[in-house]
Amino acid sequence: MKKLIDYINNKVLVKIVSLQTASVLTRIIAGILTSKAIAVFIGAEGLALIGNLRNFVGSFQTVSTLGFYKGAVKYVAEFKENSIELSKTLSTIYYAGFVSTIIVSFFCYFNAEWINNIIFPTYNDYANVIRVFAIVLPFYALNMFSFSIMNGFSKYKILIIINIIGQILSVSIALLLIYQNKIDGALISVVIAESLIFLITLVAITNRKSLVSTIKASRVSYSVLKSLSPYSLMALFTAVFLPFVAIAIRSYIIENIGYKDAGFWEAMTRISSYYLMLVSSLLALYLLPRFSEINDTKAFRKEVLSFYKTIIPILAVGLLIIYLLKHYIVLAIFSKEFEPVEDLFLFQLLGDFIKILSIVIAYQFLAKKMFWHYILTEAFLVIILYTTSVYFIDLFDHVKGAVVAHFVSYMMYYGIILLIFGSSLFGLEKENNKLS
Repeated sequence: MKKLIDYINNKVLVKIVSLQTASVLTRIIAGILTSKAIAVFIGAEGLALIGNLRNFVGSFQTVSTLGFYKGAVKYVAEFKENSIELSKTLSTIYYAGFVSTIIVSFFCYFNAEWINNIIFPTYNDYANVIRVFAIVLPFYALNMFSFSIMNGFSKYKILIIINIIGQILSVSIALLLIYQNKIDGALISVVIAESLIFLITLVAITNRKSLVSTIKASRVSYSVLKSLSPYSLMALFTAVFLPFVAIAIRSYIIENIGYKDAGFWEAMTRISSYYLMLVSSLLALYLLPRFSEINDTKAFRKEVLSFYKTIIPILAVGLLIIYLLKHYIVLAIFSKEFEPVEDLFLFQLLGDFIKILSIVIAYQFLAKKMFWHYILTEAFLVIILYTTSVYFIDLFDHVKGAVVAHFVSYMMYYGIILLIFGSSLFGLEKENNKLS
């Protein structure tokens, strides 16, 4: 426990204060303000449609950048003192991302009607919103490219400023659009929000003009693409399949129960995402670098158990407080119309608790680039999430079935994770046994 606290005090808190806390807190506040505006001016039915669009946008944004962000940050940081390798890395990421983004943009623009019919019920025509998304997508890609450079160069202070100003700008425009145009305004705000931040980033990167000259088509490297591919494929798998499972579940609720219930499920999902942002930021900052350093099973087991002993009790108390205050939370973030959401808290919170328990161990997949373990377990989760959701929604004939499925799915996922790492966590290996 002392080791964990010392590490957090000496290393993690510096990073959290410099980047993650500012970014996470501004996103949470912006999300709560937007949710409140949607509840007041649009209602539960509109929230369901907005949820589908958000999932689609998040998925295609990652596809457009080929899931390069984390890999780009790693290699920019690694090669920032090596001009030749840095040039190869930036050139490869830029041109591969450019081609990918243009393809995705054209696909979305010219297939807007088809996409509309997939993510919205056929009697809702928001194809023009998809076209707007296609037009602004390149700005999002440029923004993420710029962010990866600044992050790789450890420009945390400027990233804080960009995130804060960007979130304030985005939420201000979102609130204005929702107030003036209701559901249409809300949908437009979803597709342009992330791209707007590029306007702020553009000003911030002007002092790094020297990097522009290093980006050349002739320096695109296959070896760089190969190095980035594990990060890319893992990011793409999660970014593509999990959002589309959410769209499929939400659409199933709309078709079999109703719009309002789909909106209630989206409301519960949003509340969950707000507190999970805080937890996931700590996991990413502490566990990923720690697991990357660990090479034997005893140290891995000690680290997992130490984290469980110190953080999980705090998390359990926090979730219990959220459950006890659920009535006030729903009213604060949404409105009285959303009071049925209170019935969804128990299984959502239980599912999130198990989810965090499993993610703590599953971070080893990313730390050690355990590619196939990651892909297969994520595929299992995707399949089981959808099938159990359909089963329990039909069984309960109520949206509560979706949160029960969330709990059951993560229980099964956690079971798989424990099976994979069972010998490392519970075995009797010698100290020098290596992790796979």
